[in-house]
Amino acid sequence: MRTLRPAHDVTVPPYKRRILPNGARLVIVPRREVPLVSFCAILSGGARCDPAGRSGLSALAAGLLATGAGGRNAFEFADAIERIGGSFNAATTSDHVVVTGQFLSQHQERMLELLADALLAPRWSRPELEKLRARQIELIKAAKDSDPAELLATYGRVFLFRGHPYGKPVMGSEDSLESISIEDVSRCYRSHFGGDRLALIFAGDVNVEWLTRAAEAAFGGWRRAAVRLPSLARPRQIRRRRVLLIDRPGAAQSCFWIGGLGVDKHYRRRAALDLVNMLFGGRFTSLLNSALRIRSGLSYEAASSFTRGAARAEFAIRSLAQTEHTARALDLALLTLSRLKSDGVSRDMLESARTYALGQYPLSLETAADWAFAFGEMEAYGLAPEYIAGYGAALRGVRLEDTRRVIAEAFPDPGRTVVVVIGDAAKVRASLVRYGPVSEVPLARPGFEATSRGAARLRRKRRPA
Repeated sequence: MRTLRPAHDVTVPPYKRRILPNGARLVIVPRREVPLVSFCAILSGGARCDPAGRSGLSALAAGLLATGAGGRNAFEFADAIERIGGSFNAATTSDHVVVTGQFLSQHQERMLELLADALLAPRWSRPELEKLRARQIELIKAAKDSDPAELLATYGRVFLFRGHPYGKPVMGSEDSLESISIEDVSRCYRSHFGGDRLALIFAGDVNVEWLTRAAEAAFGGWRRAAVRLPSLARPRQIRRRRVLLIDRPGAAQSCFWIGGLGVDKHYRRRAALDLVNMLFGGRFTSLLNSALRIRSGLSYEAASSFTRGAARAEFAIRSLAQTEHTARALDLALLTLSRLKSDGVSRDMLESARTYALGQYPLSLETAADWAFAFGEMEAYGLAPEYIAGYGAALRGVRLEDTRRVIAEAFPDPGRTVVVVIGDAAKVRASLVRYGPVSEVPLARPGFEATSRGAARLRRKRRPA
């Protein structure tokens, strides 16, 4: 009798994988439910390769890929995409440059042409760089003026990972962006874009044989990146908690971010990690949201998350509170993390999270675009198909002792975190010194660094013996 797979398991669809002569990896995933083709092109490197003083360089280079390529200027390139009802987007993470898009299957030849032009023959236009750079600077300034909570994670990562490549702001800062020239962009492209860095995934209604030949012809001869991919050191563990206060005079609320070292993409207890984080800060009824919103009314929202990269990235808590309740909310967030570390989660809580996760996981892999991204993630981090196919079984296999191990390994000790607060310094400064040494910078100051000249430092006064 045939054994039926549980309904919440995900089967990895048939796919073809090929290594091109220059080292580029090509993956084709036929999905013929709808006449669409999605692609995901991933280039290893990303913001961690940005040189000192030029953070945001990779992001600008990625953004310029769609502003003219091959024989088309910016308008002509955008018009070519629009005429065939396609989409084309490029972004940067700490580890990668990622280009994604989707086209009707009848236009896959044009899709391949446009993608090859963008990656192999971008047109570096100084006017387009100036427009993109000005827009990015204005976005940062606008966020500081109207919604600085959008920048919390950027301040937090710079403060947490100072001296490490993960501490480089992916988007750049006002001052670093201003210093980037078209020559810098061209140099970045030559150094860090190339066939040996490329993973190219197509998913959807494709002719596998034709697309294999066409993609190899288009990308198989792309030169190698001129610079070897820099090694990524292990981030240094935090010895004691420290605080960054970003002064926003007159703010009615303080938003805060508590971060510590988490785990990397290859962490083997991913299923248990996801379930525990869901219970701690990943849903409305989580421990964190219950403490800060439901029971105390101190905040409208409180959440936690893990960012997992090629190296250990961060675990972070984020929330906000009225200015006068800043310290109380911080206390409660740190106390909730301490209780998780000491008490763990119950069996009933685990079963509740497991049921929800098993129901949601298959829904995240329904479309061709979902599969293009999933295979892109596997190629980017060297993950096996079991990373997807075995996740349902891994969720079902999580035991209570697994949650305790994950809490001990992956969730940071509250005393080994950084606390970042954006608020009215005059009203919250005195209450923050008890959490650790405080570095203070004005929100209006360009940049995200806490160590630049002019940053004030506060310490709790020693009591007399």
